[in-house]
Amino acid sequence: MDGGLPLDITVGTKRGSEELFSCVPPAPLIMSSPGETYTGTSSPANGNDSKKFKGDIRSPGSLSRVIHVRKLPSDITEPEVISLGLPFGNVTNLLMLKAKNQAFIEMNSEDAAQTMVTYYSSVTPVLRNHPVFVQFSNHKELKTDNSPNQVRAQAALQAVNASQGGVLAMAGLEVPGMGPSPVLRVVVENPFYPVTLDVLHQIFSKFGTLLRIITFTKNNQFQALLQYPDGMTAQHAKLSLDGQNIYNACCTLRISFSKLTSLNVKYNNDKSRDYTRPDLPSGDTQPGLDHPAMAAFTPGLISASPYGGPAHAFSPAFTIQQTGLTVPGLHGGLASLGMQTATGRLAFSTLPAGHAVLLISNLNPERVTPHCLFILFGVYGDVMRVKILFNKKENALVQMADGTQAQLAMSHLNGQRLYGKAVRITLSKHSSVQLPREGHEDQGLTKDYGSSPLHRFKKPGSKNYSNIFPPSSTLHLSNIPPSVVEEDLKMLFSSSGSMVKAFKFFQKDHKMALIQMGSVDEAIESLIEFHNHDLGENHHLRVSFSKSSI
Repeated sequence: MDGGLPLDITVGTKRGSEELFSCVPPAPLIMSSPGETYTGTSSPANGNDSKKFKGDIRSPGSLSRVIHVRKLPSDITEPEVISLGLPFGNVTNLLMLKAKNQAFIEMNSEDAAQTMVTYYSSVTPVLRNHPVFVQFSNHKELKTDNSPNQVRAQAALQAVNASQGGVLAMAGLEVPGMGPSPVLRVVVENPFYPVTLDVLHQIFSKFGTLLRIITFTKNNQFQALLQYPDGMTAQHAKLSLDGQNIYNACCTLRISFSKLTSLNVKYNNDKSRDYTRPDLPSGDTQPGLDHPAMAAFTPGLISASPYGGPAHAFSPAFTIQQTGLTVPGLHGGLASLGMQTATGRLAFSTLPAGHAVLLISNLNPERVTPHCLFILFGVYGDVMRVKILFNKKENALVQMADGTQAQLAMSHLNGQRLYGKAVRITLSKHSSVQLPREGHEDQGLTKDYGSSPLHRFKKPGSKNYSNIFPPSSTLHLSNIPPSVVEEDLKMLFSSSGSMVKAFKFFQKDHKMALIQMGSVDEAIESLIEFHNHDLGENHHLRVSFSKSSI
């Protein structure tokens, strides 16, 4: 049974004694012996004795070329750790602390390090199916010696750098003197099913870190521009994906190199995204383009969820393994393509198909019920089963229909406040939630929702797939009967003690409305309480999060 260990994924902030070094002013970090002991201004200590280390003292988010990586898998290799930094610049040094499941990466500049930390604050990197966590170190540089651990690390660095240079040297000259452009132009032909920005991110991020995406329609075709860190990665993605179908016999990808070498994104929304700049405003859903060649482009017509893979991108299961990518159940689509990940390029935030169970911790045991979790997580996928742990009622297991839906729920709900507590969501070690044995009562803490009529995504191609958004203070209401007026709904949503700040019916369709609550927390609780509420006349209210505001 999961122990409910909370994972803190704060990036750029201090977490207790995690960095495992003496409380001294920033100084070079020196590797001095095979036993992972450290010298310099800090006291020697055995690499297996964490009690002898103290945490770094630093102001949150202070800049450094050195990046601290935590929660690494025990079988991680040096090239895999180096791969975390490659999309953002040259990795100039590496210090592995395998006994601590940690590492330090030194980048070639503070700008590169800042871009890396910023990116991973919105996209949690996953190595060998384990989420890992990235933050600044207070050490300004790494100094290493000739111990066996460091000889291996330096050899890995040299091999990766040589490999990068060699591949680029052999690449074509789409952009004079620079190898192929890092920007790909993608046209989706025969789009029988909706294709969104996040569908594209889910597919193309298998080949390397995507920095920016812009979607638009031109000549009545859904198109996109996608920017990788370098032309080598873009070329690999193009060679692997050009001509492939996203779904069986439809949604064919036609890929070419763009004449652009960089994209300028002004807004993060469902049409454009800069993953290195999570601070950008959402704008008015118009993509931000400064290049004159883009003047004729109009925004794409397909909605998507900002920051998270689509629930329907690969059905029924989407699996990334160390050896490559398989998509079971999609014969003739991308399932038939064995996509090998580039050396050192690993997929981000993708859960294996067999792991559709999430561990939820830091719940409010006085308020949370299986039904509450079923409704909330059901916004992002079909919840099969929920179990609140008998001896640790602040923890629960939620089983989604597949790994993709589990990923979507985790990306949107991790860190959100539910009944006054910020919930933490991680991948469970369990492959399914077990029901109580017959005759064993568990006080109603385990529920099976496999045949629930409230599942939002049972129907293939459902419009619900295109309306998945992160929690917000504004809720979208639908299935409202004609007899229900604005005051009725405002009174209903304020009856639980929440504040209703604004309300607006849709002009052309009074079956739908937007209602703005006092906060995101209140909106989450209102969605849980009033989704499927009986409004009379055989109408049950449908509630979801909205990307709009009133």
